[in-house]
Amino acid sequence: AIPRELIESELFGHERGAFTGADRRHIGMFEQASDGTLFLDEIGDMPSDAQTRLLRVLQDGKFSRIGGRVSITSSARIIAATNKDLGGLMEQGLFREDLYYRLNVVPLALPPLRERREDIPALAEHFIARAGSLGLATKQLSAAAIQQLADHHWAGNVRQLENTVMRLLVLVDGPGIGADDVKLALADTASLAFHEENQLAEAPAAGAIAEMLPLQQLIEHHVLRYYASHGEALPPVGLHGRLLAEMEKPLIVVTLAAVGGNQLRAAAILGINRNTLRKKIRSLKISRDDIEAVAPMLA
Repeated sequence: AIPRELIESELFGHERGAFTGADRRHIGMFEQASDGTLFLDEIGDMPSDAQTRLLRVLQDGKFSRIGGRVSITSSARIIAATNKDLGGLMEQGLFREDLYYRLNVVPLALPPLRERREDIPALAEHFIARAGSLGLATKQLSAAAIQQLADHHWAGNVRQLENTVMRLLVLVDGPGIGADDVKLALADTASLAFHEENQLAEAPAAGAIAEMLPLQQLIEHHVLRYYASHGEALPPVGLHGRLLAEMEKPLIVVTLAAVGGNQLRAAAILGINRNTLRKKIRSLKISRDDIEAVAPMLA
């Protein structure tokens, strides 16, 4: 999740004045993890230049901050994870073979959730407990509900299970969650299962997306994930306006694309006057490129 140009700074740190905007010394993750463990997730997405420097650290056991001259001994244990085929990436020249063998000392293959269904009850209870620490009301899963969860395929693995549990906690009334509640939640979210661990799928066409779920449920799914992304913290103030803007811009863009950019017709379809539409186009910074980008999807 680190921007490409900041990866080396985040990993190894930098000295003040090392580059534009470096107004103070920054201690990198390798240094922060001294005598501990540094977990590198999605290692297959690491840019080649950062791979080279990471290899050097693993080989020499030393590094220096960007712009620094002091050699720092690395005492962090490295754990790396990926859901990509590193062998295939090496064949394409996208991942260094020498780095692969440096990292692949003790390989651990994590099976998909459907192959370790015995973990599902414990994971579900864990997500319920964590939701309680975030302020959501905790609920009790019935034995039938747990069995219903255990019998599901879980194409989206643990994250799909977490999403389903959060949905149940928000939508189910009362202190208990039954099998019927789980069936309904799984039916509603089946089309939204996001695929991981070599479960990548082609993005559905625009028409297929529209048939997945009612708009209210899609928005609800988005808002739940937005809150969950903040962990124990709450989102910054102004959420109502931000979410309305997120929905309003694509609505206007697609409508304009559908009528070939004719603002008068678009305003009529949207049920607003033309001057209001023009103001929204300016305030939302809608460009001709935005409209032309979605036009082929309407063909």
